Amino acid sequence: MRKFNQKPDTDGFVASQFEADEQTDGALELADRHALRRVARLSTELTDVTEVEYRQLRLERVLLVGVWTDGSAADAENSLAELAALAETAGSQVLDGLVQRRGRADPSTFIGRGKVRELRDLVLSSAADTVVCDGELSPSQLRSLEAEIKVKVIDRTALILDIFAQHAKSREGKAQVELAQLQYLLPRLRGWGEAMSRQAGGRVGSQGGGIGTRGPGETKLETDRRRIRTRISKLKREITAMGTVRETKRATRRRQGVPAVAIAGYTNAGKSSLLNRLTGAGVLVENALFATLDPKTRQARAADGRVYTLSDTVGFVRHLPHQLVEAFRSTLEEVSGADLVLHVVDGAHADPEQQVRAVREVLAEVDAHTVTELLVVNKTDAADEEALPRLKRLWPDAVFVSARTGAGFDELRTAIEARLPGPALEVRVRVPYDRGDLIARAHTAGEVLATEHTPQGTALHARVDAALAAELAPYVLREDPNADYAA
Repeated sequence: MRKFNQKPDTDGFVASQFEADEQTDGALELADRHALRRVARLSTELTDVTEVEYRQLRLERVLLVGVWTDGSAADAENSLAELAALAETAGSQVLDGLVQRRGRADPSTFIGRGKVRELRDLVLSSAADTVVCDGELSPSQLRSLEAEIKVKVIDRTALILDIFAQHAKSREGKAQVELAQLQYLLPRLRGWGEAMSRQAGGRVGSQGGGIGTRGPGETKLETDRRRIRTRISKLKREITAMGTVRETKRATRRRQGVPAVAIAGYTNAGKSSLLNRLTGAGVLVENALFATLDPKTRQARAADGRVYTLSDTVGFVRHLPHQLVEAFRSTLEEVSGADLVLHVVDGAHADPEQQVRAVREVLAEVDAHTVTELLVVNKTDAADEEALPRLKRLWPDAVFVSARTGAGFDELRTAIEARLPGPALEVRVRVPYDRGDLIARAHTAGEVLATEHTPQGTALHARVDAALAAELAPYVLREDPNADYAA
């Protein structure tokens, strides 16, 4: 995937101007991300598998395991292929994958006992050191699988959390990821050896060792849980405070009458490329899942002069962990508070309909399903020629574009402008030349229908919001049929 730095278009749809160093931020971030790569074959089996929850997650040579409970075989294969892409994004080498057809996942070992033995043999023959399960494992399933196959086992949720931990850069992003990780870890804590010993608390009497054995009566495991809960409470307060700052900025834009457009969609659908093509933002673009975690907001201008904002958001994925949705709720509010959602779909994906369903499920979870949606099918240059006509019949109102070649972007800009909320009040005023600031604001935040320069000032016919209409009230032309707004 390429990064685009689009110059202002000649049709009036121009991007905000940025400093030269800001234009290269995405390229520098991509180079920094690729500077440190994981090194395979530096560890083998765990000497004590119970330590897995307390050590740093490091994926190297992995095997994938899935359970096919419903849907078609193609659905199961697509899910495992996505899991492989997630594992590679996390920096691992995928060796092989297994899928078992079952009515439901085994409550003890996720896969059946026979499949566990087959998986153990495959681990030994391939020298794999990690098994990734395509689903969220319960603590008991995790323990049982590790006891059987003797290597580290993680689930889809832990894998996604690991990717988020690698890609988070901002203070808010890091706090959100840590919160999600702790919420995931809390029910999966376990102790071993002396960590499970308990001091006898209170009076010991004849059952204990007397002096030196009395204490708080808390195990190491209970202490860890208490500390994690304390840390979770602190992170929630910090994220709430940072969310307040974000909401203040949104409120300022709303007061100024600046429409907000949010770019949402499946991970790796090309949302950042779309933002770069529309605004020349120069943000990071990488052909990897969850490359963007920290939302980017840039300014754009419509052909009629109206200014609006475009916000790039974190990508979604099927079975997105609930912990992440909750932790990133303040960030996802960029979507729920928008006037328009550009729902970007990967037109070259094997199952774009499933992507749309997954994204709409998450949008409903953050109360963004009522926002006006414009479906944008991206990567048409790489899509199957037979698939595009089918998608056009399926989504007749969608816009089909290619962020790589720029095809379809004229239609996209027209569609965005048609869906932007227009100012509420139509005014006819004559503004003195010393109040040019009001004319500028009408061009920026309103919709100018006509202007005329007269000896007394600039005659303006425009649609503006209520706040600007009140400031223009002293200059209203009496023949304006809507002049009663000045009262």
